[in-house]
Amino acid sequence: MTYVIRRYPAHLIDVVEAAGRRLVVRPTLPQDTELQREFFGSLSAEARYLRFMARLDDVPDWLMERLAGVDYAAHLALLAETFEDGRECMIGEARYVVDAGDPASCELAIAVADGWRGLGIGRALLERLERQAAASGLRRMGADALAVNQAMIGLAVRAGYTVRTCPEDARLVRLEKRLAVEPPARPALIAA
Repeated sequence: MTYVIRRYPAHLIDVVEAAGRRLVVRPTLPQDTELQREFFGSLSAEARYLRFMARLDDVPDWLMERLAGVDYAAHLALLAETFEDGRECMIGEARYVVDAGDPASCELAIAVADGWRGLGIGRALLERLERQAAASGLRRMGADALAVNQAMIGLAVRAGYTVRTCPEDARLVRLEKRLAVEPPARPALIAA
């Protein structure tokens, strides 16, 4: 499959601290497929179930291709990584995909490695994802989550999302947030 990719959004690269370690947060690249495969493969069966809402022993190739197929406009994925023995180790990811039926809305998904949960990585990824979505003109962000996914629901509530039950499926809740419209930056005044 061939993707048309806009310029890589290098301005989204950031360094954050968690558990006394420096982590790099950056937009994913198409060549990160194996890094992502290792990450999703390293998640516990429960964590994969909560992320994909399906029992997966491993992530199938067709899904890996979709996860890697970002264009930085309609589909943006940020990953958090650390380096162990000089090698990249992905420990979290957050992404949004613009709703084809409503170009002002997007769906989000987040996953954090089992041993890294509760350290603020999900919050850091979500904040950066929301900021970029708003800067890209998106006005609403939402997600369906399993009602048993208390970590995701708690993260969303703390970030200002509303939570409502899904009448179509009692196993799910709908998380929604209106994104803040950030005013355009004013150009700096230059003294003559």
